Amino acid sequence: MITLNAPTPKDPKVLRPLLHSQVDSLPDAALELARRFLLEIRLQEITAELDDAADDARAQGRFTPERIAAAVAEHRAAHPYRRA
Repeated sequence: MITLNAPTPKDPKVLRPLLHSQVDSLPDAALELARRFLLEIRLQEITAELDDAADDARAQGRFTPERIAAAVAEHRAAHPYRRA
């Protein structure tokens, strides 16, 4: 039986099999929600990585208005907008 106040293991070698077991025991109806939650966690990780990379680029002078304008122009030239 799982209780909310049970101590959670911190060691990934213990925690990973525990999580796999818990996912395996989820009802089918809860799997989509569990998948979305895991995707949200990954999205937050990627967003933090991008934020850090952008901060580094700014600090190194690689994020300038001129470079941003050039990158936008290059992208638009390679991917022109369709006009209906």
